Amino acid sequence: ITAAADAWARGAAALPKPWQPQKPVLPVEGMRNVLITSALPYVNNVPHLGNIIGCVLSADTFARYCRLRNWNTLYICGTDEYGTATETKAVEEGLTPQEICDKYNAIHADIYRWFDISFDYFGRTTTPHQTTIAQDIFQRLLARGFLLQDTVEQLRCEGCQQFLADRFVEGTCPFCSYEEARGDQCDKCGKLINAVELKNPQCKLCRGVPVVRPTQHLFLDLPKLEERLEPWLEQSWATGDWTANARYITRSWIRDGLKPRCITRDLKWGTPVPLDGFRDKALSPQVFYVWFDAPIGYLSITANYTDRWERWWKNPQQ
Repeated sequence: ITAAADAWARGAAALPKPWQPQKPVLPVEGMRNVLITSALPYVNNVPHLGNIIGCVLSADTFARYCRLRNWNTLYICGTDEYGTATETKAVEEGLTPQEICDKYNAIHADIYRWFDISFDYFGRTTTPHQTTIAQDIFQRLLARGFLLQDTVEQLRCEGCQQFLADRFVEGTCPFCSYEEARGDQCDKCGKLINAVELKNPQCKLCRGVPVVRPTQHLFLDLPKLEERLEPWLEQSWATGDWTANARYITRSWIRDGLKPRCITRDLKWGTPVPLDGFRDKALSPQVFYVWFDAPIGYLSITANYTDRWERWWKNPQQ
């Protein structure tokens, strides 16, 4: 309080000059360098106040605070554009997935500009950099033995000639008999559903009756990481700033044992899987599941901002 009163008495002329970073903003030796990201908003809707308050506004406030402290600050964000929800919205509006992304990316950017959100760069995930970085991470996982291949049972619509993602299936809930349950969850009883468990399933695109077919998918072999993950978590919990909720959820996953997690989908709209037998799959080409692909968007959006993006993402010394 004494220091604040003293600074106030000396007036604005005595304050340090505001830091003006060069463009593009890059880490600077000897300075505090801060990289800030907002959760990437999904591209299939018009953002409302709840979206802005939920993720964008808090990061914007922090970015402004960091700049006032004369910390070298980069604040990035962008629209998350791949996945089933985009395909669904494209069908609803009679547009292609790319047209949907172009339309809603522009709407998002205009709204955040109107609210004067102080992004240094607002990008998107449907870019060549996204493909390059995501496929590179995939190849590294493959080379290190952290991927496995397995067969799963999935609903396929012979009329549409494609395997059906969860949002493209509707049927009767096997638990409560609600007749409009989705392929991943029942909105009436709230229980999670495997699409092949639905009674009287229907393809939402053509209203045909899908059939169960085996299909090959790729999985992250998470059990292989458990031995290395547990000591890392213990150290991170002891030295880091984890919320009680984050600790609880993480402990429950470790306690129950990590399970392999599927990272591919039988879709057309997404980052292609760069592996023979998947990119040219006979029944349907495959792309990365959006939750494998989307978090990589933070890296690729930074790469679209500057070709020296690794100085932000692979630079623990600064």
